[in-house]
Amino acid sequence: MKKSLIYLIPVFLISACASTKNTTVSNATSIANNGKAWASIWQQRAAEYKALCFQAYNIAKLRVDEAVKNPGDKPLAIVTDIDETLLDNSPYDADRAMKNLEYSDATWKQWTDKAIADTVPGAPAFFKYAASKGVTVFYITNRNENERASTLKNLQLYGLPFADDAHLQLKTTTSSKEARRLNVLKTHNIIMLCGDNLPDFDVLYDNHPSEESRIATTQKLEKEFGSKYIVIPNPSYGDFEGALFQFNYKLTNAQKDSVIKAKIKTDK
Repeated sequence: MKKSLIYLIPVFLISACASTKNTTVSNATSIANNGKAWASIWQQRAAEYKALCFQAYNIAKLRVDEAVKNPGDKPLAIVTDIDETLLDNSPYDADRAMKNLEYSDATWKQWTDKAIADTVPGAPAFFKYAASKGVTVFYITNRNENERASTLKNLQLYGLPFADDAHLQLKTTTSSKEARRLNVLKTHNIIMLCGDNLPDFDVLYDNHPSEESRIATTQKLEKEFGSKYIVIPNPSYGDFEGALFQFNYKLTNAQKDSVIKAKIKTDK
């Protein structure tokens, strides 16, 4: 999935100081934006991140092996998100953090136009494996229609299967992916969904549910995770942050920091 507004890992980075007298720190970053830097460097550098991705896609491979034994009455398909599920956009997020800037549609488009995002560990090998077993891959993303050409170019850079117009479904009138998933179900049996944001999996996560509702739904769907739903770690952005701020995207960084300080558990 795309788009980011806040980043929740507390840090003590990116405040620049001069050595002259009476110097004050300018453009100090907030807890929220500093967290974005930590999230990006973890995604880029941590072996633990790679291990979690490999773990997810290793499980996904086992599920494919099980599914192809009993294919059913329609062709089999996997539905996958793109951003932070298949393509790694952490350089964009890191650049915004280091400049103490937030996400914007314009800068995101500039990034995706480059079509140079790296892949999430384990993802290309898994989707190529699924295709080799006769499973069709559909890419359902909330990138906009004006990103179609660059998105296909980026996927094709790594030889991803089914990287064509027929199998790429972008956002049209709504960010909900339910209608697009139902469209796939008209012709295929969906054996698995891959994503980093819970609305990638189930309509129950649509319409901006509260934190409490998201947790209750996740508990309700517990058995689906690792079975039909394969979740890729994304500490940088997603509906988790929207729910934290009650989906108020007009909050300033100072206001976001206040919410974080009020909600985070600390040793007192």
